[in-house]
Amino acid sequence: MPVRRRGNSLERWEIALIKAMIDDGRWPNDQDILAYFTRPTRSVNHRAIAEIRTKSKHTTVKAATADELDGFIASWPEIDAETGLSIRGDELLIKAREAMISAVHTFNSAGLTFRAELFIVTAVIAWTYLLHAWFKREGIDYRHTRNENGQKVVMKTPGGADKYWELAQCLKHARCPVERGAADNLNFLLELRHEIEHRSTSRIDDTVSAKLQACCINFNDTIKSQFGAQYALERRLPIALQFVTFSPDQRALLKKASGLPGHVMTRMEGFEQNLTAEQQADPRFAYRVFMIHRTANRAPSADLAVELVPPGSEVADKFQMALKEVEKRKYLPGEVVKKVRAEGWNRFTMDSHTKLWKQLGAKDPAKGYGAVAVGNTWCWYEPWMNRVLEECQQHPDRYRRQAPAT
Repeated sequence: MPVRRRGNSLERWEIALIKAMIDDGRWPNDQDILAYFTRPTRSVNHRAIAEIRTKSKHTTVKAATADELDGFIASWPEIDAETGLSIRGDELLIKAREAMISAVHTFNSAGLTFRAELFIVTAVIAWTYLLHAWFKREGIDYRHTRNENGQKVVMKTPGGADKYWELAQCLKHARCPVERGAADNLNFLLELRHEIEHRSTSRIDDTVSAKLQACCINFNDTIKSQFGAQYALERRLPIALQFVTFSPDQRALLKKASGLPGHVMTRMEGFEQNLTAEQQADPRFAYRVFMIHRTANRAPSADLAVELVPPGSEVADKFQMALKEVEKRKYLPGEVVKKVRAEGWNRFTMDSHTKLWKQLGAKDPAKGYGAVAVGNTWCWYEPWMNRVLEECQQHPDRYRRQAPAT
């Protein structure tokens, strides 16, 4: 069970209603009033009601009107039927769950072409609401502020509402409850979302599916550990079923046909370059499942579509080689030129290549385009090859000689 935190305090709208209940006279007992404001995600001491009654605290909050009180009583208990959460008091947690459920349903929907993009945008919203709910419970102010004449002023949106932290800012907070691998996963998806917002991505479903799966599992683990197992999503989201299988040759053709743009691949691989091997292998960053055709010799096992194999078991040892990290493909400069020319860019030369990498500062290690491989020989990675092809596509007159007219 999650530990109750100091954030278990009454909100201003609740204090206003409590004052109205005290003035009304129908609730002379503090414990009776408290019953309206205690819920599974938050326990409130009856002392809080006494402090309002005696005016020792919250004197600046005005009492709710009689109509507001009657509306509250008439709709109470206003709760989410599935979870028992208060629709008003636990709004952030409810929205977080519904956003993630929507993200998964969208990704699993038949007939959609850009499923991964839709999932990422909606999942970012889900995580943002979840962390806002956590910060609120902890009593942490998660609004953007600035200093004006030595005073902290809450920043506002163009519409005049308080401006709350975006997901990236939530992840940076020192007390953020998201573990390192899960945070790496979210930062990766945020990087990818920036590409989605500003440029076309084509289909990226197969390329990032392991990260999307990890995002779902991390969300479910976090909501259970921080708020309670009763809010888990597995009862609403059973395992997705595949209706087809692909041979390795078929899968290679599908990936080639997807035409993942160079700028997206560069962004993705550049992000992973900054992670250690341990971080990249963390299942909270990318969750991969190996499915093995197996005939069960026990009836209960025969009903399982997916069976988790514990580390160190006989099956795990047999398939250990599947987890071996694959060394990145390296290209010498001449190979880059040869491959680019083979794609039809017949005016692209070694001189073109040299000028381009100097112009883009491509040998900066932070960009992840290449590295010194053997001795002093510089080799280029696949992201650089994609970047070069992207450059050619943007400047066709410079890199392709047109055939003479007949």
